[in-house]
Amino acid sequence: MPKKTLLFIAGLVVCALVIAGSLFFMKISQFKAMGAHGAAMVMPPTTVTAAPARQETWGDSLTAPGSLEAVQGVTVAAEVAGKVVKIAFDAGATVQAGDLLIQLDTTTEEAQLHSAEANAALAKANFDRARELRQSNTNSVAELDAADAQAKQALAQTESYRAIIAKKGIRAPFTGRLGLRFVNLGQILREGDAIATLQTLDPIYVNFSLPQQRLAQLVAGTPVRVTSDAAPGKVFPGEINAVSPEIDTATRNIRIQAKIANGDENLRPGMYGTVEIILPTQAPVLVIPVTAVLYAPYGDSVFVVAEQKDEKSGQTTQVLRQQFIRVGGSRGDFVNVVDGLKAGDVVVTAGVFKLRPGTHVVIDNTLALDPQLAPKPKNT
Repeated sequence: MPKKTLLFIAGLVVCALVIAGSLFFMKISQFKAMGAHGAAMVMPPTTVTAAPARQETWGDSLTAPGSLEAVQGVTVAAEVAGKVVKIAFDAGATVQAGDLLIQLDTTTEEAQLHSAEANAALAKANFDRARELRQSNTNSVAELDAADAQAKQALAQTESYRAIIAKKGIRAPFTGRLGLRFVNLGQILREGDAIATLQTLDPIYVNFSLPQQRLAQLVAGTPVRVTSDAAPGKVFPGEINAVSPEIDTATRNIRIQAKIANGDENLRPGMYGTVEIILPTQAPVLVIPVTAVLYAPYGDSVFVVAEQKDEKSGQTTQVLRQQFIRVGGSRGDFVNVVDGLKAGDVVVTAGVFKLRPGTHVVIDNTLALDPQLAPKPKNT
């Protein structure tokens, strides 16, 4: 290869190396400058809503799920067989004790009753005659006793037919509201066939259970309040009327029954409701909005807004500190903090799931929600 060609190639290689080196050192300088700028750059603070933990006094109460049950409830059924000849009620109607519901055919029993009444009249006449004869010693004592027994048997026979006729007029055993009708006109009923359900709805019972350690706090007369999603916004007052004498060995819970006022009949047997037992004691509590709590499997926590002084500039900023807490009961939009906070600690009240410890923040409560102890959200 000619010498000039070798020199030309060597020159090209040297030029390429010089250009690559220059680009390398230029990029290094740029990266250093970018790193220095990033180190000097301060992220803007995050805007949060916050509220202080405050001391309050809550009336002590217990809550439990409950099941509603009628004070009196029965399925009205036929006592004797017969054909339905009259239906005297409407499904869902309110009836009084003794109101006629169903009339069964009694023509056969009425005819038998007339025959029995005639036999009873004859037996009574025979007895009266035997008594007169006995007064004159015309007959024996045995004949008088036999006439007496026949008169009593004939009278009992008439009472038996009257009882059957009465049972074929099926009546409401107590005052209440009827359910759906299970029979039709002309239907042949057998003994025990259902006619309709009958429930007393005011008052109404609610049955619920609580752990055995609450037994000392549960006495008859303790006031309760019941709420149900079937009657939103309404609270039904009542009181405990019975506490079971035994503990459930499977759950170690005690069964309680309360009687609830239900004048508008908004509550019905079989419904689910939430029972709040109002205890006579009150206790001081430290409360924060429930939205301030970050719930997690390893422990519940909140973000406390703490002041931090910059050693270089001397300025005071607000930074977040994650604080683990132990929560107790809740009421409305608030939760009771049992351990981990003290009164006056300012905690972030919204968006806690996206925050990190050490984040600089600015508090702005312009759009903060107003938590309530007894919230009444509108149905929008």
